[in-house]
Amino acid sequence: MKLDTTTTMTERRTNATAFSLVELLVVIAIIAVLVAFLLPAIQAARESSRRNDCLSRLRQLALAMHNYEAAHGHLPSGSLAQADPNDPATPHTFYRWSAFAQSLPHFENAALYSQLDMSLPLYNRFFNLPEKNQAAIEQIIPGMLCPSDRGDRVSPGFGPTNYAAASGSGIAGGTPVDADGVFYVNSRLNIAEITDGTSQTVFLSETTLGDFVAPLTPRGQIDERVAYVFASAAPLTQTSCDASVLFNFSDPPSFSWANGEYRSAMYNHFRPPNSSELDCMSAKLIAPLSERYAAFGWRSSRSRHPGGVNAARVDGSARFFGDEIDPATWRAMATRGGEETIGE
Repeated sequence: MKLDTTTTMTERRTNATAFSLVELLVVIAIIAVLVAFLLPAIQAARESSRRNDCLSRLRQLALAMHNYEAAHGHLPSGSLAQADPNDPATPHTFYRWSAFAQSLPHFENAALYSQLDMSLPLYNRFFNLPEKNQAAIEQIIPGMLCPSDRGDRVSPGFGPTNYAAASGSGIAGGTPVDADGVFYVNSRLNIAEITDGTSQTVFLSETTLGDFVAPLTPRGQIDERVAYVFASAAPLTQTSCDASVLFNFSDPPSFSWANGEYRSAMYNHFRPPNSSELDCMSAKLIAPLSERYAAFGWRSSRSRHPGGVNAARVDGSARFFGDEIDPATWRAMATRGGEETIGE
């Protein structure tokens, strides 16, 4: 009797090429391990690319400051303050136009600049934006945003900024007036006046986009990258900053590229990069109109990059500075004429 072996041979071939359940699970486990190893590397590569893009945007802003100086004979002011000829009751500090607003034509935003009437204060005496400037001020400028941050609007009606101009070391209680850096209220410095050397002086860096903080949030639960405290004293003191429980007064940090306050487009080196302390702001409430509401601040350079921040020096170069930089060195790098010896 002859046996039919066709089925038997087919079954053998099928069994020889099929995966068992155990083998399939082993393959899946191997793939999972490979993904676990590769994913951090991919994320690190993406962040490296974003950080470099952010650095490139900072260099463009530094170049814009130089182009402004070439056109006007001096760098833009960190923030403007002057009497409003249309309303003498408006505090002078309400002009507040930032260095970035003043230099818009020099980093490919001439059309936006033409929409602004900077003869008007940023805010009128009722703390409102003049209607004529509202449409321009709310524009989001891609070049003012770091790709590592979330890229969202911080406050309604304003275009945000991840970059800020350095006012100096932040001593004298974080004054915005006659500070020891390159940018401050009504500063009009030229490059030659930066006697510490253009390669030794930082004048632009990063900040992080803020967020709203729920009332009564415990201080220890607040992310210092998105909030600041508003103190009762101006000039600032450590005691007044530590005692405050008022967070993000009026607007979160980095809410407007147009606003030259410490809350937005200006910062200082009083504390090191990505300080674990909450930034601290205040305002001079009782003062002559020329100084009333002058905004004081201790605001740190901050970023979403692991381990440090990007910053630009006056010579136009930009690089990454680690959080571990010596605080005294970091302060010295923000002064224009302190004659400090800086070792990196």
